[in-house]
Amino acid sequence: MEYTLLSDFEIRPGRLTFWSATNTAEWAPDPRPLSTAHTEYCASIDNSDSRPGRGRWIGTIFEMDAPFDHDAVHTMTRWWHARHEGLRTTVHRAAAEWQRRTCSETGIEVRSEGVDTVTDSEELNDFLRDALELRLSPLIWPHCLIATVEHADSRDFTVLVAADHSVMDAYGQLLVISELRRLYHAALAEAIVPPSETSTASAEFAAVERSAAAALTPECEAVAVWREFLAESGGTLPRFHPGPVTAVQDPDTADAAQHSVSRWLLDAAEADAFEAALDAVGHRATTGAFAALALAARQLFHTSNFRTVMPVATRPPQWAESMGWFVNILPVDIELGDHTDFRDALDIARTALKRAKPAAMAPASRVFNLLDIEDRPRFGASFVDTRRLPNIRTLERLRWRALRADSHSADEVYFWINRTVQGLNISTRFPAAYSDTAMHRYIDEIASILRNFGAAEAAGPRALRTEGAA
Repeated sequence: MEYTLLSDFEIRPGRLTFWSATNTAEWAPDPRPLSTAHTEYCASIDNSDSRPGRGRWIGTIFEMDAPFDHDAVHTMTRWWHARHEGLRTTVHRAAAEWQRRTCSETGIEVRSEGVDTVTDSEELNDFLRDALELRLSPLIWPHCLIATVEHADSRDFTVLVAADHSVMDAYGQLLVISELRRLYHAALAEAIVPPSETSTASAEFAAVERSAAAALTPECEAVAVWREFLAESGGTLPRFHPGPVTAVQDPDTADAAQHSVSRWLLDAAEADAFEAALDAVGHRATTGAFAALALAARQLFHTSNFRTVMPVATRPPQWAESMGWFVNILPVDIELGDHTDFRDALDIARTALKRAKPAAMAPASRVFNLLDIEDRPRFGASFVDTRRLPNIRTLERLRWRALRADSHSADEVYFWINRTVQGLNISTRFPAAYSDTAMHRYIDEIASILRNFGAAEAAGPRALRTEGAA
């Protein structure tokens, strides 16, 4: 599994069809609040933007392991929307407030739109990227689109699911493959898929999150965690600079698309060896990933403090399979000495991650309001293990990939480290003004640190103590 742009995925030639939900009933006012993050997100959107999905949509693409059947895809799409209230919810601006509106399961129908003008791989890719930027918005329903590409040579088909971030998060991107596959096979067999007991409506979680936000005070431990973190930087959130940044000479290029990279840090055997080495010294893979990010930054950029925000999932068990936005951010500050090796970096990283935990369920946007912070996140890093997904061995045969939109930010940098069946992957996006060479050197250094530590596992505790970066 990789996390990339759609342009990095070669869609096999075929016939394109869009599938979108329609509401045949009335929208019902819903008194349940939006989450704090959803509210601020909607408020940041320009109503006049002709491309509301630009830089905002996320999604997943995979190849279905069954022949294409028009009626079955129609049924799959309708069932999926019926199962998730979050996909049947939209927002409405009333005076100064954003209000929720919801449609019923029985009010959902599906419209299909065949596109006969594009069939080859490059045309399909360009057409889809353009369509998603134009059609996906947090303010205009439906907030999700499905596209299929029928492949005449093999009789199977590719499925693209894309959504505005307000109704899908990174975990939802991973869940949707297994769910749509299950629904499609059931539709072919004219079988019934029982409802999930862990797909509680995202609006119910928003109410819980709002209550948690309202309960925060300046004296709370979660607020204190952020206050201490932000005091180190005068109230600004972290930035990432890989050495000197190339000035953008032409004002027209200031809005240039960011550069995107996906690389394998370790293959499956190397990743297993790395995890075995971590187990031997009592650490977990998340700690190892952040320790490597910090140590590589010190080695190359002479940065003793690796400061970032870490996106974390906030799903309680009853929302484990829900579609929605269940994400918060935590402050991470890993301070390394000039001679810190990787073994020591692991201990420091673990302490830093534990220090942030009290803020896990405290909505960061509310904390920022309490602390009068107007800055926004510009540098983030995360770790996820996709091997825990249901039916992951089956999914790996479907040629799937998690997707993100092309970003045009001049100052945002994000790293996503993913432990998969195939190994350990890193995905990043960064400004066009940043040096590609410097960023690739940084990734090389991370890989070297991880590989060397894993290779030392067979040599015993003494080698584990001394192994670090190459």
